[in-house]
Amino acid sequence: MIIDLPSTTTSQINSRLVRLRDEGGATTLGRVLTLVIVTEDGQRTDAAIDAANDASREHPCRVIVVARGARQAAPRLDAQIRVGGDAGASEVVVLRLYGELAKEGASCVMPLLLPDTPVVAWWPFDAPVSPSKDPIGQLAQRRITDAAAEKNPIKALESRRAHYAPGDTDLAWTRLTLWRAMLASSLDLPPYEKVVDAEVTGEADSPSTDLLAAWLTDRLKVPAKRFKATSGEGIVEVRLGRPSGAVDLLRPDGKVGTLTQPGQPSRRVALQRRSVRDCLAEELRRLDPDEVYAAALKSLAKVVKGRAHTAKDEAPAAAEATNGSAPKKSKAKAGS
Repeated sequence: MIIDLPSTTTSQINSRLVRLRDEGGATTLGRVLTLVIVTEDGQRTDAAIDAANDASREHPCRVIVVARGARQAAPRLDAQIRVGGDAGASEVVVLRLYGELAKEGASCVMPLLLPDTPVVAWWPFDAPVSPSKDPIGQLAQRRITDAAAEKNPIKALESRRAHYAPGDTDLAWTRLTLWRAMLASSLDLPPYEKVVDAEVTGEADSPSTDLLAAWLTDRLKVPAKRFKATSGEGIVEVRLGRPSGAVDLLRPDGKVGTLTQPGQPSRRVALQRRSVRDCLAEELRRLDPDEVYAAALKSLAKVVKGRAHTAKDEAPAAAEATNGSAPKKSKAKAGS
C-alpha cells in the first residue's frame, strides 16, 4: 500500500503512521533499527528503496528516504508512506524536500526516528566528504557509503581514508568478503609458508581492487602491488608469492574464479560480483566499528601502483633469460 501526503509536515506523517499501526496491528512494530537513505530525488531513488526493502527481510526496520529535490523551488515537503507488499518487511517513509528545506534533511528525519533503536545512514550514490560530520551522519551509529557509485571512485576512496571515523564503512569494502574469505582459506593449506609478495589486478577505477591490495598489505606485512587490468570487470586476479610457488586466484568473467596453488589441483570457486542488496544486508548485521576496514584504509598509502601487465613486459625478460643473462624486472613488476 502506498499513501501520498503532498505538502505535509512531519507531525502529519507521524499521525498517519500511528493510524496505520492501529489499523494494521503488528505490521508496523518490531523494528530493530532505522535506516536513513540520503539521495537526490530521481529515477535512482527507487533502486535504493528496492535494495533496502530486500535487506529489511533480514533486518526489519523503518526506512526513511531523504530525497532532495530542486533547490530553486518553494520550500515544500511531499511525503509518501509505503507499507505491506510495497515495503518488504519494513515501513518506508519517502521525504521529498524542495527549496531551502532540501538542506534540512536531518531536521525532517529526527521526528520520525524509532525510539531506542540504532540509526544507520546510507548514501547509495554521492556521499558527503566527511560522513561523520554530516548532519544526518551525526544521528547515526553506522554510516554506509559506496565509492564505486560515485563519479570518481578512486578519489572518493581517498576521501574515505582522509575523513574516516569509527562507524564508517563502504560497500566497496563489503564486496571483498568472498575474496578475503577465499584467500584466507587458501593459506590454511600446506605448505605453511610466509607470503613474500602480493599482486592485485583489477579495473583502473575499481576501489575494491585498491582496498583488497591495502588489506593484503596490512595483514601480510608486505607492500602489495596494484596493477590495472586490460580486460575483465572489477577485481580480475590476486597473486600471493611464496617460496614454493604462488597462490593465484583468477576471475576473468566476474562470475567464476580459478584458484591455483602448489601441490593442489586447480579449483573453480564461486566469485559472483555481489549486488548492492547483498552488501547492504551484510553491513546491517553489525553496528560496531569495522576495525579491519579502518586498518585497510590506513594501508592504502603503502600500496605500490603499477601499470597493466602486457606481453611487451614479458618479452625482454624472456629474451635475456634465453641469452643466459639475469632477467631485469619489468616496470610493471617493479610497481611503477
